[in-house]
Order: sequence, then structure tokens, then C-alpha cells
Amino acid sequence: MRAGAAAGHRGHFHETAFYGSDEEFLAVVAPFFTEGLAAGEPIVSAFAPHNQSIVRSVFGGCAGILFADADAHYASPVTAIRRYGGLLADYVAAGATQVRLAGDVPHPGVGVPWDWWGRYEAAVNRVWDDFPVWGLCPYDTRTTPDDVLDEVRRTHPRIVTTAGQHHANPDFEPIEDFLRGRAWSWRDPVEDTEPLACLTDPAPAAVRATVVATATAAGVQAFEVRGMTLAATEAVTNAIVHGAPPVEVRVWAASGRIVVAVTDHGPGLSDPLAGMRPTGAATGGLGLWVAHQVCAFVSMQHRDGAFTVRLVAGRPHP
Repeated sequence: MRAGAAAGHRGHFHETAFYGSDEEFLAVVAPFFTEGLAAGEPIVSAFAPHNQSIVRSVFGGCAGILFADADAHYASPVTAIRRYGGLLADYVAAGATQVRLAGDVPHPGVGVPWDWWGRYEAAVNRVWDDFPVWGLCPYDTRTTPDDVLDEVRRTHPRIVTTAGQHHANPDFEPIEDFLRGRAWSWRDPVEDTEPLACLTDPAPAAVRATVVATATAAGVQAFEVRGMTLAATEAVTNAIVHGAPPVEVRVWAASGRIVVAVTDHGPGLSDPLAGMRPTGAATGGLGLWVAHQVCAFVSMQHRDGAFTVRLVAGRPHP
């Protein structure tokens, strides 16, 4: 039996909370953990160092809480989905009837681009719906930008207040509506300069050669060059097979960083979860999933009849 506000709920019970002080953070998180411990439910705490230290100051080395490395857990959305998914499967196999997850999702206020994390927050409503999971995503209003807070409200079906009240979120949107109405248009500042290379309807081999030469000259680390080469090849192949011509590839670079934008003039994605989990090769989803794993950042936008996949190797600009 599931306990607390999630009692009787099937699948992912996904909540957010907004706080403006350490005291308000604890007012949200402490009851969530305390109630779970009393019910004998597994708990995963994946907060950034400051918030993790607050939790530890209250709960210490409590055996019922797994203190996860937030940097490793939230290295990318697909990493978070894979790591959490593995933990959920293990806990359920061991007999858990509810698992509680709480953590700090990265955003520009902590120096990380938001675009794919917004998609992540929307996607996990479905990705984890086969598990009895209660996910809590608190956001600090002192550091989180307003446009991010707006998307947080649109991607969480439920909200818990610092007074402990749990209620349905009237601003929540299913993932299709969220992505369709999304105004987010992340661009790396280097895109305000002239591209170092522009290719039209290129062969994948030409794209690979351009990426390797540009990234190497920019001082991008070798393993990241290999990842970008694979991702750019997948993106171009998807554009050729599933998109519409012309296919345009633009490449920019700065010290230790390369940005590749692949644009076609097709309808874009049909699967809202593309890139977040492996999907059929027939839709191009497998290539996007690969790109999400090997790049430092990926964004996807459909605008004015053009679909663009942006890939970053090196440290992405927030």
C-alpha cells in the first residue's frame, strides 16, 4: 500500500515545491522523508551539496535513505532516467510498494542550460509511470529564473506547499501540449558569430570530417570529439531519412567547446519522448537517444517550418 498523499495513486506521483530559504526547503523535504521512513519506504536523496548537507544534518546516516551523488545522477536527462530507473526496478523487485525520490534538477541558476531539463521534467511523468514512485522536485526561487519556474509549473501535476499542503496543479500540461506550446529557444552565445562551417545536404562523412577538424582546433577533449562526431552523424542521417531538404549543418566553436546545429524542413518529432529513452530506429528516435548520451547538451526545436537539433561538446553555456 502506498502511504501519504500518494495513497491510492498508480504510477508516478510527481510533485514540485517552491522555497525561498533553507528553512522552507526543510519544511518541504523533512516531512516527505520522515513519513517515508515511518512507512518503511526506500528514499533517494539526490540534492546538490548545500541541500544535501541540510538533509544530512537532520537525518544523518539514516539507513533508509540513499544519499546519491547529484552531479553523477544529473549529468544529463538520460543519465537521470537510467539511474533512477535502475533503482526503481531494484526496489520494486525487492518488494517496495512505494519509492520516494527527491533531488535538485539543474537549471541556469546553477550554471546549466535548461532546455533538455524542461523536457526531462515533462517526460518523467510517463517514463516512470510503471513504478510506484513519488518524485519531489523542489526549486529555489532565489536562484531559479522566472522562465524556468514557469515551465516547472507546467510539467508537474502536483504541488506541495511549505505548509505541507498537497494539491493538484491547475497549470500542469501533458507533454504533447507542453512541447507544442513551448516558447523556449536556447541558443549558445557563440551562435551570434559567423559559423566556422556551413554545409548544405552534406554526406555524413563530410560532417564527420568538419566536426573533427573544428573540435580539435578548439581544444575539445578527444572523447568529447568522438561523441560529437557520432551524434552529428546520427542527427544528419535522421534529417536526411526522416526530414525534408534542404538539410543544413552549421558549426561554431569557442575554446574547449563546439556547437553543431542540424536543420531540416520536415515536420519534426512525432514522439514527445524522443531522445529521453530509446525508441524505434524507424522514427529516428534511437539516433537522438544516442546523441543525448554522448553530448554535453542537446536541444530540439521546431519553428517556422524548420526542425533544428543543436549539439554541444565541451562545457555548454548556461
